[in-house]
Amino acid sequence: MRINTVYRNTIGLNIFSNDQCEEIHVSSMEVLDSIGVRVFEKEALELLRRGGAVVEGNLVCIPAWMVQKALATVPRRVPIGSRDGGRAMLLERGHVYFGTGSDTQTTIDVYTGKHRATTKQDVVNAAKIAGSLEHIDFIMSMGIASDVPVMSSFLHQFEAMVLNTVKPVIYTANDRQDVADMIEISEIIAGSPEALRANPFLILYAEPSSPLQHSETAIQKMILCAEKRLPVMYIPTVMLGASGPVTSAGSLIIANAEILSGLVIHQLKAEGAPFIFGGSAPPMDMRTTVCSYGAPEAVLNDAAVIAMSRYYNMPTFCTAGCSDSQVFDQQAGMEAAFSMLLLSLAGGTLVHDLGYLGAGMISSMEMLILADEVASMVRHIAGGVEISPVTKAMDVIRKAGPGGNFLSEDHTIENFREHLHFSELLNRSDFDRWKEDGAEDFGQRANKKVREILEIHQVDELPPEIIRAVQDVTARRESK
Repeated sequence: MRINTVYRNTIGLNIFSNDQCEEIHVSSMEVLDSIGVRVFEKEALELLRRGGAVVEGNLVCIPAWMVQKALATVPRRVPIGSRDGGRAMLLERGHVYFGTGSDTQTTIDVYTGKHRATTKQDVVNAAKIAGSLEHIDFIMSMGIASDVPVMSSFLHQFEAMVLNTVKPVIYTANDRQDVADMIEISEIIAGSPEALRANPFLILYAEPSSPLQHSETAIQKMILCAEKRLPVMYIPTVMLGASGPVTSAGSLIIANAEILSGLVIHQLKAEGAPFIFGGSAPPMDMRTTVCSYGAPEAVLNDAAVIAMSRYYNMPTFCTAGCSDSQVFDQQAGMEAAFSMLLLSLAGGTLVHDLGYLGAGMISSMEMLILADEVASMVRHIAGGVEISPVTKAMDVIRKAGPGGNFLSEDHTIENFREHLHFSELLNRSDFDRWKEDGAEDFGQRANKKVREILEIHQVDELPPEIIRAVQDVTARRESK
């Protein structure tokens, strides 16, 4: 035994020092105190006024002590359940979870390979596919259903997800009524409001309007979740050179100020209600005006947001596993892999948008299969190298000796499954065997796996009376 020795068997990445985090924090406090944010929601304005903020019309200046109070009451740990009542995720420092994205207008058809408008069935299929993949931990819709009424499309998407996976759902909503209906559906599934509150399997995604504005609908959705004590994330997307300064630090200050002012409103409504930090600052490509999901600036700034969440000791939501490519190609694989690896090493808690193409406009199930493979590799890499009596293998090294062979040793047989990474889809055959096996590339293998899942995978179904009650909520909404 070696005394006073530190062993580290995981690897990590930290973009900011503590002093740099302090600099962003202090600058954000200055923005909130002297510049302010605009809040377009009456109850929130009253909460802020009574809480000590300076309110002039819809312009609100928030003193630093109010932010510190909110940071003192927000939970550092947010437990998330699964639809079947189990515990699925512990959103806290040191845990990394992967999931899909939401609300794409277009999908790539798995049977024709053509780009087309997303339908409700595509949301169903995405939930089934993601639900079957080992390294996908949570579900988002992966599409806007174009074949249902516009005003109830988010509700249809939520129904499609909760009826077709047991994994936790992160949902988007048009307005407060959407959120109320989705919570009602979830309470039906959980058995009661109390049961859902104790082990929530849903998280609301809401967002401010950059720069430095909080819309009525965003705040109303967030306040309802606070009132119900159900988890919400409030996630800005500040585009470099468009809705924020072209410099990363400037846009990160805006994003941080937006998150913290949202947190103040949230905690004023319900101290201790669960709130998830997060956001991004991707660049606007000055040649095309596209908000780039795959740019290195986007990944770097997401890692910086993660550093800020660690500074505040809060779980965080970030973006990876996606690409600006319009098709599932080499660019898509490159951008997905490096973003997932870097943001996992940075410590992002909820890493979402796996399976996105076209800068967030296109969903691809083959891309999701690739992202699942990357997640498996990332988890292996992030685990680092274990040094222990078993892994040092001194006895077997001594037994084999110089020029020896370890293939037939008991140590190899007993340990290879745990210490080596295996993949069903990645090619590790030589050229001749690859040719004999059909010479398929990864895209072909991924498409085959998607089709197999859709044909074979069985979702654990809810009881018929629960399914009818869930569908009745959607039908009631459409009858209004």
